[in-house]
Amino acid sequence: MADKVHELRPRLPDSEKVTVNLGFVDLGRIDLMVRDGFYANRADFIRTAVRNQLDRQDEALRQSMARRQLSLGLTHITKAELEAARAAGTPLKLQVLGLASIADDVTPELARAAIASIHVLGAFHASAAVKAALADRIA
Repeated sequence: MADKVHELRPRLPDSEKVTVNLGFVDLGRIDLMVRDGFYANRADFIRTAVRNQLDRQDEALRQSMARRQLSLGLTHITKAELEAARAAGTPLKLQVLGLASIADDVTPELARAAIASIHVLGAFHASAAVKAALADRIA
């Protein structure tokens, strides 16, 4: 039965790994908070600290997103969407805050013909060939 299950769309990761260098004293303070049970681990502490800081700056972030006309969240571009943009003669200008991804079945030629520019604040997932084809259009 399990061999008949097909994934309709591959699951995208819901996070991106980031490396942060911290001073020894700060790291020790975080470890103390973890040891005392305030946080499950270092990563939990850091995620919480980042979210708290972003919440404090929420209004400024909203204003900046509106000024820049950024789409918020996950943007998945399909082959059909790109074919429609190419057929209409209106290449896409993608501006995303979050994750922008291009379907695996999109060819480099189609991506180049249908995408005028890509500006992503966050993460951009596409095949290596598509990324190379769009290299001069990625900001």
